[in-house]
Amino acid sequence: MRNSWLWVALKFALLVPATVSAQEKMAQFSAPEAQAEVTLVLRSTTDIDVLQPIIEAFVVQNPEIAVTYEQWGSNALFENSLAACAGDAGSASAVFSSGVHQMIDLVNRACASAYRSEQTTALPAARRWRDELWGITKEPAVIIYNTDLVPAEDAPKTRFALLDLMRRPTSIYRGKIATYNIEASGLGYLFAFMDSLEASTFGALLEGFSRTDAVATCCSSEIIKGVSKGDYLIAYNVLGSYVDSATFDNIGVIHPQDYTLFLSRAYMIPKDGPEKQAAALLLDFMLSPRGQSLLKARNLFYAENSDASPLPKSAERGIAIEPTLLVAGDKHRREQFVNLWRSAFAQHDTAR
Repeated sequence: MRNSWLWVALKFALLVPATVSAQEKMAQFSAPEAQAEVTLVLRSTTDIDVLQPIIEAFVVQNPEIAVTYEQWGSNALFENSLAACAGDAGSASAVFSSGVHQMIDLVNRACASAYRSEQTTALPAARRWRDELWGITKEPAVIIYNTDLVPAEDAPKTRFALLDLMRRPTSIYRGKIATYNIEASGLGYLFAFMDSLEASTFGALLEGFSRTDAVATCCSSEIIKGVSKGDYLIAYNVLGSYVDSATFDNIGVIHPQDYTLFLSRAYMIPKDGPEKQAAALLLDFMLSPRGQSLLKARNLFYAENSDASPLPKSAERGIAIEPTLLVAGDKHRREQFVNLWRSAFAQHDTAR
């Protein structure tokens, strides 16, 4: 496979104003010896390493299409997509984001193109909206812990157990519990917001985070590495698909038994995007049996009974792709929620 990796954060910052782009990485893919006729620009929050086999398989199957893959943070990708929708920035051919509430917002603002196919109509209703947004994956929000440093009896199987750990008068967990910075991470904001709707424990969790000097930081890979190194002992609401037991053999993964949130990353074809036909082909490929198999191999689908304590179906809480998520993006609701969150992490720099 011919592909080139471009680590462009510094280079891009030197070429354009910082407000225009927070693109993190870029890669280009094309089939061996192929002379591609079109180039599909895919902007995504998914780590390039994770999605690379899927993109490679797609260009081999469609040698007339080359793919330029741009990796973005969720908030920056949302702002870029808004600018493109308004005609103030160049549009991607497709946008693929874990910030599902942000994607709902984009569709609601008439920023998307409609598309129907056998593959898209086969999706469950909770994973598609208005034939303009489609949920491709099924990924859990999990609790992770360092198995070398956290006693087995302390590993919290539920949020109530996590609260009990944080209520101890003296605790090895002070300053050692991490979660997403919801101001920096669209995904982290979505998980926390869904918790606030779902969990009777949410207020107590915020109090517990404050009491134990928990750390709000970014992002999935950094949090996971931090737990593996012992910088943190426990992390809450981590995207489970990024926890690779082959790489991190000292990390335990818990699907909370009270309930576990499940995310479907959302795919959108922008209304003014170039190469819409190629974007539709990629969507259908990712939803095809071949594409779904490749996604499962990259841990982007929850494996039933993968946890030491199998998760009952009654504990699964899928985040449906539906207009009710617009509430999460409401300006005033967001300000109130972020202020509440800040109060729990006031002793830490949550903007980092």
